[in-house]
Formats: sequence, structure tokens, C-alpha cells
Amino acid sequence: MEAAERLLDLVIALSHTQRWMTKRQIRTQVHGYADAASAEAFERMFERDKDLLREMGVPLVVAHDPLHEDDIGYRIDAAGYTLPPVSFTAAEIGVLSLAAELWQDASLRSPANRGMTKLRAVAPAADPVAHAGLALRVRGPEEAFAPLLAAIDARQPVTFTYRAASTGAVARRTVEPWRILSRNRGWYLVGRDVDRAAPRAFRLSRIQGRVRSTGAPGSFAVPADVDVAALLERSTPRAGTARLAVLPERGAALRARGRSGPPPSPTGPLTDRDVVVVPFADLEDLAEELATYAEAVLVLDPPELREAVLRRLRAVARLDQEAPRG
Repeated sequence: MEAAERLLDLVIALSHTQRWMTKRQIRTQVHGYADAASAEAFERMFERDKDLLREMGVPLVVAHDPLHEDDIGYRIDAAGYTLPPVSFTAAEIGVLSLAAELWQDASLRSPANRGMTKLRAVAPAADPVAHAGLALRVRGPEEAFAPLLAAIDARQPVTFTYRAASTGAVARRTVEPWRILSRNRGWYLVGRDVDRAAPRAFRLSRIQGRVRSTGAPGSFAVPADVDVAALLERSTPRAGTARLAVLPERGAALRARGRSGPPPSPTGPLTDRDVVVVPFADLEDLAEELATYAEAVLVLDPPELREAVLRRLRAVARLDQEAPRG
């Protein structure tokens, strides 16, 4: 039996005993201790477990029989091991929900969701839009990463739909993939664009849909003299600055990394909003973030950022219109 499982069984047994448990009772009734090869091995195992419980803050109590002082027993002080009632305000539940979202793409997703479900059942509901845009995200590489890596290993051309950073135009590309690299918090594919007969770099986040293999494995060789730095320099998006009209008390994440700008025209329609100037490294990444704020954040400049946000919102609206009604 694993040590952690044995410790758990020991805690359960000592928490529910009527008076206390002697060592003999622990060895015969608690799972895991019967595996000890001898009395000496049991003693060593039990002493280690007692030390571990005390290190974890479990209130282990040692008791002596008043008639037989040599008969030592053990129990756990239930009063010292019971948690007080758990109570959270709606604002605290909102913050805990943000923390739980950190694990949405990790191995702790299920426990985090179960814990939040239990807390929401006994606490006031959080305002669903109070923390819009503050979600913490742990994201791995884009979906295109794995099939591209397999194609690189097989030396096999691929095809995919790609949205150009400069124009926003969407086109089908056929590429001989050479390498995948990370630059400026993004993943890039470097390879030969077959249709243009020239080396190119493609940001994985701009690949739309599935990556499909085409052609035979081993059908090309990777050149040794590729200037990867120059390719990435041409493909890496230029930094820019966005002017945003933000509702009061909203967009905390944007305000934290931006600065206040000149207020809107006193005669315009946005007098109830603050202007926040936010620098960005990738226009499309910022557009993806701003779309989560919906009407709370409006893009004033640049126009291409406004269009990128609207493109995402229109896509969501189409999905809603196409969804079957119950």
C-alpha cells in the first residue's frame, strides 16, 4: 500500500475511535500495517507516520490506560481537527473563480471545478461581468503545434488556412515545414511556402482549422543556411498602441498595464467612459482579449484593431443565431 493511502486510513481510524487505539489494534485494523515483516518493522513504520501527521498539523493525542499505564493508546483530537464554517462574500467567490480558471488547461481542472461548484452552492453568487477580462489562462501551444511537429519529423509537406497579419486576408497555404520556434510569446513555423517558392514564417495562432499532411514523407530536405532570424523579423508583428473607451470600474487588467488618455469629446456619445491607452505586441492577441469585454470596452484606435474585435464578435453572434433553439 502507498504511504499516503496508509496515512489516510490511519487518520480515519484515529478520528472515529470511541476512546483510543493501541498499537496492536492499529497494526491489525488499519490497512497497510499488516504488510510489516516484523514487529520492529511495524514500529519503524508507525513512528514515521506519527511524525508525518504531526508535521502536517494533525492533533495526535497519546493516552494512557489509568489501570494499565503501559497500555498506550492513540487518537486524533476531533475538536482540534475540525474546520470552522466556510463563508465567502460574492466578491470573494468572484476572485476564487478567477483563480480556478487558471487550471482550465491543466491537470487540476476537475478538482478546481468541483471545489468552485461546492462553494457557489453555499455562498452568494458573484457578478458574472465584474471581473470580465481578468481571467488567468494557462494555455499550451496552439492546436496546430502537434501535427506540424509530426510533419517536421516526417519531412512531409502540409496545407492549412492562414490569416495574414498585414492584410487580414485568409488563404490556403502549402508549406514544407522546417522548424517551430518561440518568439515574443508566440509560436512560429519556419518553412518553404510552396506556392511562393520562398522561405516564410507563419505564426501558429493565425492558422485556422486543421493542418493536413500532403505529399509523401521524406519528400524534402531542410536547408542548412536558412536565416531564421530574418524570417521571424518579417513575420513578428509590430508593436502598437491602442486607445480604448472603457466603462468606469471595468477593464481593470487593461488599466493596470495602460495609462489614462485625453477624455472623449464632451459633446460625443462616450462621455460616460474613460480613455485608456494600452500598448500591444500583437494586434490579433489584443483583439482576442478585448472581445471578452463585450460592450464594456470600445476601440477608438487603431481602426484595424476595431475591425479585428468586431470580426470576433460577429462570429460569436452568428454562432448564437445558428444554434438550435430548444
